[in-house]
Amino acid sequence: MIGLIKEPSKAFSVQCGLSSVESAILMTMVHKFIKANTPNIRTLVVLICLSVFYACSSNEEMPDERLIEKDLYDQAQIRLKNENYSTAIISLETLESRFPFGRYAEQAQAELIYAYYKNFEYEASRSAADRFINLHPRHPHTSYAYYIKGLSSFTDDSGLFARFLGSDLSKRDMDPAQSSFDDLSEFLSRYPESKYAPHAKQRMIYLRNLLAKHEMHVAGYYMERRAYLAAIGRAKYVIEHIPNTPQTPFALSVLVEAYGMLDYQELKQSNLEVLKSNFPGFSIKEDSVTEKRSWVNVISLGFFGDKGIPAPDA
Repeated sequence: MIGLIKEPSKAFSVQCGLSSVESAILMTMVHKFIKANTPNIRTLVVLICLSVFYACSSNEEMPDERLIEKDLYDQAQIRLKNENYSTAIISLETLESRFPFGRYAEQAQAELIYAYYKNFEYEASRSAADRFINLHPRHPHTSYAYYIKGLSSFTDDSGLFARFLGSDLSKRDMDPAQSSFDDLSEFLSRYPESKYAPHAKQRMIYLRNLLAKHEMHVAGYYMERRAYLAAIGRAKYVIEHIPNTPQTPFALSVLVEAYGMLDYQELKQSNLEVLKSNFPGFSIKEDSVTEKRSWVNVISLGFFGDKGIPAPDA
């Protein structure tokens, strides 16, 4: 029985025990079949070749089953370093599945959060972050999971059209932006001294301004349709709940105009005085929320100049 054991690479080889006469008969039958079905055989051969080629190209990305845990981890690190995130994901997922309680399992889970994010798989990144938080609530990388979770919640500004054309994101659904703001707020409340905190704060300022601008778009919509009370409600929300944003003077100007149209002269005058005293140089035509983008940022589709998202510490 020992002689029947095969090497892994020969596991699917076929053993034939035909005599010379049987072999000759078989070859004759095969030759006649090929001759009678030449077009079909050619098609079959092409399909087989294509299948073999695809299998070989796919196998180049798949980790060797004989790799040990350390080899798999090193392979994943090389792929991450080379920014081959799709293949890095394969290595990290394989490492986690084969060695769920191994030395590098927790590190692989944290790096999967990063690899998914960099590979534009934001939902997968968010899910991986939630999973890591639930499995390892006191792990050193848990803060990183909260951080990337917040970033993954809103990524509309990372697309090519948003980068190149500078589309107005404040006119879209703001639920993801609000979710991202809340997630980052939770991250900062839990880890105020984290090294990721400065970038999280910058991101929250951006999201806060975006949310305020969205409210003012809605207020403008109501003003155009003479729904002045609804416009007042949106403007007051910006002033009371999202204060100190570039949209504050616009909110005050909406209150001045809406109260004037409703003939509430006292309220109109009081808000006008607040507007003049706090924003003396304000002009309704200016829009300070719109970022001025450099020509390098425009022609590179926004890829240059963006702050890079770091990987978790090894």
